[in-house]
Amino acid sequence: MRVIYNEQMADLANLLGEMAGLAGQAMEQATQSLLQADLALAEQVIGEQDRISVMIAEAEEKAFALLALQAPVAGDLRQVVSAIQIVNDVNRMGALALHVAKVTRRRHPAHALPESVNGYFAEMGRIAVSMGAGAKEVLETRDPERAAQLNQDDEAMDDLHRHLFTLLMDREWQYGVAHAVDVTLLGRYYERFADHAVEIGRRVIFLVTGVLPADKDLETS
Repeated sequence: MRVIYNEQMADLANLLGEMAGLAGQAMEQATQSLLQADLALAEQVIGEQDRISVMIAEAEEKAFALLALQAPVAGDLRQVVSAIQIVNDVNRMGALALHVAKVTRRRHPAHALPESVNGYFAEMGRIAVSMGAGAKEVLETRDPERAAQLNQDDEAMDDLHRHLFTLLMDREWQYGVAHAVDVTLLGRYYERFADHAVEIGRRVIFLVTGVLPADKDLETS
């Protein structure tokens, strides 16, 4: 029974890692579609969401089957519960990439972003993609030190997100309300994507150590 449990848990961990990687790839493509007003690429991201949804359902089924059939306790139960929570985080990451692509589609053929903020979103996209890859790595390796590093990347994302608000509140903002709304929403999508990657890191630390770290603990890691 123990061998079967370990095999099933490894399969679930690999599936979660694959899903996190796909969420990162979706955000990379969504960012490119946003910056280039590329409708075809946006539609590709939107179309791929069905694949991620199928994998989400499969991961949930695997996790609940472990609960029902293996009746895990103590550390094993912690692993399964953490996996169920991680499924939700990965699902949200994919959904946020989808939201970015939908903004591109809604504004096409126009650009959703004023040219003056393209650089900020290019960097936010780069960080998001890196954090998606980092979440994938953490899920596959269960390395708590690498998991804690995700919080450092999130700090860079938060700095960019805060700076966008200073631009929007500046009296010299000249791009109108529609662009201001898009920039606000898009900035939030990237910021939340990074937050979910950090949550994955926290949950991996929890399943390895049994302790769920607070943000201040990650900052000193």
